[in-house]
Amino acid sequence: MSAFSILFVCSGNTCRSPMAEAIARALIDRRGLDNDVGSAGTTAWDGAPASDGALLVGLEHQLDLSGHRSRLLTATLVRRFDLVLCMGASHVERAMELGAGVRVHLLTAYASRGESVSEISDPFGGDLTAYRATLDEIERQVARVLDRATAERSPGRP
Repeated sequence: MSAFSILFVCSGNTCRSPMAEAIARALIDRRGLDNDVGSAGTTAWDGAPASDGALLVGLEHQLDLSGHRSRLLTATLVRRFDLVLCMGASHVERAMELGAGVRVHLLTAYASRGESVSEISDPFGGDLTAYRATLDEIERQVARVLDRATAERSPGRP
């Protein structure tokens, strides 16, 4: 299978997209894949750490977000990745403005092949229960994304 790259996008790049990136890295490692993942935010301040809630629920799932630093979504980043998967409609719009074209999708829409078009709720400012629910949802969606992307890039596929 050929490697592919995925960029996860949210607003501030301190909660949802860093959790998605960490989950994807763990699943890619577990599956023995060779893929590149990253994250960015449409309103991110470059260099901010992951939120406390994201750090804590990440640790509960053996995901280390301590080294994460936020970055602003740019046209250069959009061009670098094969898939740009967004947490909400406003993120899709911004990625489109930056030239993502057919490579940008709402995370849930790509994961479900268009059956679900729900946004991933933003836990920022919420309690750990909100962060846990968001991480669980992102984990389900990212697993489905990797299943789809891997199947579509398998050798011998027409």
